[in-house]
Amino acid sequence: MKKILKYIFRAILSLVALVLIYLMAAFCLARITVDREKTAGNDVQIYIKTNGVHTDLVVPVKNKQIDWAREIKFSNTRLKDTTMTFLAVGWGDKGFYLQTPTWAELKFSVAFKAAFGLSHTAMHTTFYRELAESETCKKISISQEQYSRLSNYILKSFQTDAGGHVKYINTRANYNDADAFYEANGSYSIFHTCNTWANEGLKISGQKCCLWTPFDNGIFRQYQ
Repeated sequence: MKKILKYIFRAILSLVALVLIYLMAAFCLARITVDREKTAGNDVQIYIKTNGVHTDLVVPVKNKQIDWAREIKFSNTRLKDTTMTFLAVGWGDKGFYLQTPTWAELKFSVAFKAAFGLSHTAMHTTFYRELAESETCKKISISQEQYSRLSNYILKSFQTDAGGHVKYINTRANYNDADAFYEANGSYSIFHTCNTWANEGLKISGQKCCLWTPFDNGIFRQYQ
């Protein structure tokens, strides 16, 4: 019995140590800033938006470079409002998105699979008519070339069919009347989270971001 208790104690101690190392790495690396590219423009206005946990990248629904509504269709939302002007895009664990309406309903199986990259991922898209800057929503001005890089990054995150079209997920697990879900590429884990995805999008498009962060506050600290 003593041996068993000893092994259990060591296992718990090791788990606590790993959690502390992870949190320390997240704290330190989120405070290392990757600066914005020196050569930039103000051609396109994008936003970063958080619900307090998850960061979305928000882009214009349509400009001369790309019309997102050709693939992310208004008709896939309950509202079907074609007057919307912004599209928020987030990447994340499919189980979290579709099976966890609230944190109180989070299942251990969903959390375990998400933490260790054992489940599928999904894209969550939400249309907005307008956005106002706040502590949870920041505007960023970027060049056309930077927007092209960001758009390509977002597009590559969507799974596509044989015809090159994004794969819509027909579900009733929507958060509101203007959102929809799509199949995504990649694997979610504690090292590659929804916020890591958003941070990487900012990095690829030459914007200020963290070296690495699994949490939204790491990103938004750069834009205080």
